[in-house]
Amino acid sequence: MKPVTSTAEQRPLSSSFSPSAIGRFIPGLLLTAAIAAVALTIRNLSGITALSPLIISIIIGMIIRNALPVPAIVEPGIGFSLKKILRTGIVLLGLQVTAMQILSLGGAGLAMVVLTLVSTFIAIRVMGRVMGVDHALTDLIAAGTSVCGASAIIATNTVVRGREEHVAYAVACVTLFGSLAMIAYPLLANPLGLDARGYGLWSGSTIHEVAQVVAASFQGGEVSGQFGTISKLARVVMLAPLIMTLALSLRSNTEGGAKASAPMPWFVFGFIAMMLVNSVITIPANVSQNLVMLTNFLLSMALAAMGLQANIGKLKAEGWRPLALGAFGWVFIAVFGFAMLKLFGF
Repeated sequence: MKPVTSTAEQRPLSSSFSPSAIGRFIPGLLLTAAIAAVALTIRNLSGITALSPLIISIIIGMIIRNALPVPAIVEPGIGFSLKKILRTGIVLLGLQVTAMQILSLGGAGLAMVVLTLVSTFIAIRVMGRVMGVDHALTDLIAAGTSVCGASAIIATNTVVRGREEHVAYAVACVTLFGSLAMIAYPLLANPLGLDARGYGLWSGSTIHEVAQVVAASFQGGEVSGQFGTISKLARVVMLAPLIMTLALSLRSNTEGGAKASAPMPWFVFGFIAMMLVNSVITIPANVSQNLVMLTNFLLSMALAAMGLQANIGKLKAEGWRPLALGAFGWVFIAVFGFAMLKLFGF
């Protein structure tokens, strides 16, 4: 008698990768890729380097989602963009920083950046609980404010698993308050008595988005811009331990079947690996530039997918408290970061 085999055992391994299986992702991938391409084009044509294609992508996605019927045929590709494309983009993000760049800040600079980041994240988390803001949304606002804006938000959401509306709200917060900081900081440098190095460190350790930091810090000169960029990259590196810590915390606070709802973000090891590769291998400038463009494109696809699943009506239903929480985080990180600047003698 022949042994009985299951259907899964009878199915060839290649069937999972058949053209028909892959083809179902194509419509959604084409849609998110088209939105990302439009977002990058808008940023390039505008000439405004601080205008993030990630933010433009989620806005376009939300407009399409709430103004037009989204056909079911694109859903598999949207889901693929939210998971696989997102994780690939985060891994490649590691190629934008090297260990030597981070170490060039020195012990005091690194301590300032880390203390400001950790204190801001904890303060926003505590205030979010006090204000009654949804836990997942609070964590997304905390990550976006303390680490690196929209990139940190979508990476953190792989662990906290907030709704698409939560991601959209958090991105809106870091866009608004990061833009305000980008405008205000250059005006505050002289009244606060900051030299080029101090102003760069303050900008890099407290402004939300990488592009916003570059736009603000280089207004203080080349030295200021370099310190701002490097201190911001140090915050980007902190994204990996933050996500791992959150994942471990969520897993330890759940039991039984609920434990599966707190996945371990293994892709952060890919992020670290890419940073180490970039630290020991000199990547040609033209290749590095293309990798940056590819990373922005993939992350823009992920944000487009977020927008395509975000309902503006549900976004409004979140109310004013998350916005107030974002404002609190903006003020806290600016004040605390300045205090750390003076404490460490910059």
